[in-house]
This record gives sequence, C-alpha cells and structure tokens, in this order.
Amino acid sequence: MLKSPAMSQLSVRPYKGTRDFYPEDMRLQRYIFEVWRRVSERFGYEEYNAPLLEMTDLYRAKTGEEIVNEQIYNFTDRGGRDVTIRPEMTPSLARLVAAKQQELRTPLRWYSIPNLWRYERAQHGRLREHWQLNIDLFGTSDVSAEAEVIRIAHAVMQEFGATEHMFTIKLNHRELMSYIFGDYLQLNVDAAHRLSKLLDRKNKMNQDAFKNQIAAILGEKTDQFMALLEVERLRDLPEQLFQSQAAQQLRELARVLHNTGVTNIHFDLTIQRGFDYYTGTVFEVFDTNPDNPRSIFGGGRYDDLLSIFQAKQMPAVGFGMGDVGTMNFLRTHELIPSLSSTTQVYVASLDPAYAEEAEHVANQLRDGDINVAVDTTDQKIGAKIKTADKKNIPRVVIVGAEEAKAGKYTMRELSSGEELTEDIAGLRIILTNDATRRLNI
Repeated sequence: MLKSPAMSQLSVRPYKGTRDFYPEDMRLQRYIFEVWRRVSERFGYEEYNAPLLEMTDLYRAKTGEEIVNEQIYNFTDRGGRDVTIRPEMTPSLARLVAAKQQELRTPLRWYSIPNLWRYERAQHGRLREHWQLNIDLFGTSDVSAEAEVIRIAHAVMQEFGATEHMFTIKLNHRELMSYIFGDYLQLNVDAAHRLSKLLDRKNKMNQDAFKNQIAAILGEKTDQFMALLEVERLRDLPEQLFQSQAAQQLRELARVLHNTGVTNIHFDLTIQRGFDYYTGTVFEVFDTNPDNPRSIFGGGRYDDLLSIFQAKQMPAVGFGMGDVGTMNFLRTHELIPSLSSTTQVYVASLDPAYAEEAEHVANQLRDGDINVAVDTTDQKIGAKIKTADKKNIPRVVIVGAEEAKAGKYTMRELSSGEELTEDIAGLRIILTNDATRRLNI
C-alpha cells in the first residue's frame, strides 16, 4: 500500500513538552502515585476529582495574568463556550466546595492527583503536561493548618526515602510582603505588584539583571531592599517587620513544626508563589543537591478563593507536588527502588505441545488472584526466561512433560536463580504471600 506524503511525514515523537509512558515508565509513575495516596490517606485525606475542562473565566478570576494570557490551552467549543484544559486544580476545587458549601462539614481534608496542562517552555523539571498531588485543608484559620499541610509534604518526602539534609522547606508570608511593600518601602500598588512578580522570577534570572530591575522599581531604596533579601532568620528582620502579625505567625508556625519533628525549615523573603490567590503563609520545598538546585513543589494559604463564586469565605491551605519534579529529585538522590512488573509470574511451556497445560496452570493461578502472563510460543525456554527478565517479571513457572504428569511445577526466581517445585496450591501461597509483603513495604 502506497503511503501519502502526509502519512510519511508523521513523527513518532510525542507532542512537545509531553511524555510517552512505556510500561517501565508507568511503573515509576504508579509508584509515585501510590506513595502520594498512601501518605495522604494516612493523614485522613479523601480523594476527589473534577473535569479536565473548565470555563476560562474560572482562571481569569484568580489564577494570575501570566498563566491566563500566556500559558493556558483554551478554545471555543462547538457551543460557543470559552473553555480551558485545566492548568491547575485549586480553582476547580474551590468550585466544588462552593457548590456544596452548606452540606460539607469542616474541616475538609481532600486530595487529588490531576492531569494538568500549561503552554510553557519545556525544560528540566517543567513540562507542558504533568500530574500533580494536590493536598488541601479547608476550614481551619490558625497555623495548625499550615503545620499539618507542611508535615504532609515532609512525610511524603520521607516516604520516598529522603532525609532532611536532602531538601529544605522555605517559608514566607504574603501579608509580610504586603507590609514591606506598603508600610516599610512606601510603594504604590503598581510598583508593589511588579516587585512581587520580579521576586518570583529571581532564581530564574541572571542576578545582575535582577538587581538592575529591582533598582528600576525602587531607586534609592534598592540597597535597603537587597539587604532584606539576605535575611535568613525572622529574628534578624528589622524590629518593625519582626513585630508584624505576619512575622509572628511565621514564628509560631516554625515553633509548631520543630516540635513535631520538621526541622529543615528556613525563612526566605524571595518565596512568593506565582498565583494571585495566596493570602498568607507560602512555602516551597527545595532540593539541596547542587546537581538539582531547584524548587520541587510548594503551596500556601488561600482564604478568599471562594469569593469568586460569591460564596462564604472559608480558610484553606494546600500544596501541589508535580510528578516531573518528584522524578528528578528521586533520580538525583538515587531513591528510585527496583520496580518489578505488576505481572507476578511468567508461565512458559517447554514446547508448544504443552501449551494447553501452560494455559491451564495460568488460569488456576489467576483464580487465586495472581497476575500471570503465558508464553506458549515455539521459542526455547532460555529465550522465554530472558523475555520475562526483560519485562521485569520476577518469576518463571516452567511447564513440560514431567510437570504435567506430576502436577508439580518448577518456579524460578530470576533475581537469584533459585528454583522450587510446588503444586498449584503451593505456588498460590508463595505468590500471594509475596504480593502481601510488597503491599506492606
């Protein structure tokens, strides 16, 4: 069949900024999702979801100009509606809460793992499509909410095998920055907004260019502000700032976190978080490895997001942790475990004459809730074992004349080469116990 010119030019590469997930890639993503779910539910959080498409006005209301104007995938549907493929989950969450606010009992502890899309430059740690753990706590206005959410972030990192020296949690407060911009530096609203956005880009800029742009906004106050950015402890702030309500809230939060075992926290005035809906504490988790010196994920308090629906105000704190940054962190610190296939055993016939017996063995194991793949091809048994090994299937059960006659089958552990011979009931017990052990790791 002749191919058309258009067909011959089709690329096998995925759309820019996205990934194909082969089975080995899915194993890693599934492992990450399982850790996310396990820790979230350990803290009493329940999973929710929402549509991939939302009305664009939802993001215009609160997300931020840069994302809406430059980064969203949006289109007009056949009904003339302006819709967007979600770039983040928090506005959808606010819509869900506002829709049933009178029925929901607080505090709400919810989590989700949505697929998100943003049209931005694909680079290390940032793609156009990604998945993200969203943790959100609604209904608690004091610092216990921030403390709980940050403890979950800390626990997720530890569940992946990270120790505190591998990452640091940097804290700031939106109201403290508002106080600095307004009362301390005496900036107008426009200058304060431009300075906030500039701070949010600091780590992505040449530092000379950053200081020059700061000077263009602050003029003679530049050195005063640059000195503030060097402060690493709340107590080292000028007294006027240290005594502010926002600084004291951060101080109390740090105390609570330290008392619960979270000690790798630091104060950093450059932490802004780009979304416009944050109202209080903001935080980001950074990799401390010099090979990957970047923010992994972050979050903060957003107490008035429900106002876009004219709903009653409800305090909320949350964070979003992306799978791309998580994978990079795990690779940098060599924390990715050996991940076997979900197929527990590969049943291989010695030759095609025993294909029916091999299928019979496989079906009996499946009846015991064991995941089984069967190979009844005419390949030699050595080639079949190599195939199982290539697919990361941990065991092979061999079916031949002797096995069929005795009703007992040889099972080989591929990692060690050890073999044992058991009947179907014995194989089921061994494989079921192994599955239980894996779930309890």
